[in-house]
Amino acid sequence: MQPFEAALALRGLTKRFDRPAVDALDLTIHVGEFYALLGPNGAGKTTTLRMVVGLLRPDAGSVCVLGIDALKDPVAAKQVMAWVSDEPMIYDKLTPLEYLEFVAGLWGIDSRRAEATAPELLVSLGLEPHMNERCEGFSKGMRQKVALAGALVHEPRLIILDEPLTGLDALSARHVKGLLQERVRAGCTVIMTTHILEVAERMADRIGVIAAGRLIAEGTLAELRRQNGSNDTSLEEMFIALVDAEAAAA
Repeated sequence: MQPFEAALALRGLTKRFDRPAVDALDLTIHVGEFYALLGPNGAGKTTTLRMVVGLLRPDAGSVCVLGIDALKDPVAAKQVMAWVSDEPMIYDKLTPLEYLEFVAGLWGIDSRRAEATAPELLVSLGLEPHMNERCEGFSKGMRQKVALAGALVHEPRLIILDEPLTGLDALSARHVKGLLQERVRAGCTVIMTTHILEVAERMADRIGVIAAGRLIAEGTLAELRRQNGSNDTSLEEMFIALVDAEAAAA
């Protein structure tokens, strides 16, 4: 199989509700990249990601995932992707270990392989003391980590996360960030939305800023600083300036 330069390529992606939520969006994310997609509430970030993973049908445009046309062959695209929303849905009556083995079964993963992979994922996320407890008593942060482990059990090549650090304490957030960085070092691509700009500043290879469904800025932190005309501007200051300028021009 030939390698693909783009883990994700969006062309003219459009979705309207009572107004344009995503407005002819073009976006390319490279293989092995940690990409942070930032924007104010209502900017179109979650709508964009939901179209990528097949939860929403776009009104127009194309979605290409690792060379797969995700609109024509959504099953093949889903097989190479993982999706974790900001509101994790897991089965309360299962333990984390049972949940991961159940998800592995849905993916058709060999049971012996699943039995080896599931505990490793849970340990890496700091869930080892709780892997045999039912999920019904878990905090939101613990549920978020179980959902992330479940999303990774089939070893996806593209990992898409919508506000994955919401509700996590500092130690849990460190576990999640460490696991994501390990996956990127192994060649996976990670796309993450976050309102915690310090996380994007420290972790992302490239950053995209979206407003009113359009990409208004993109680049490495250094490139964004050069575009802003200052070498020491924080991401927070640049983000606010970009969003304010876009709102003023609208």
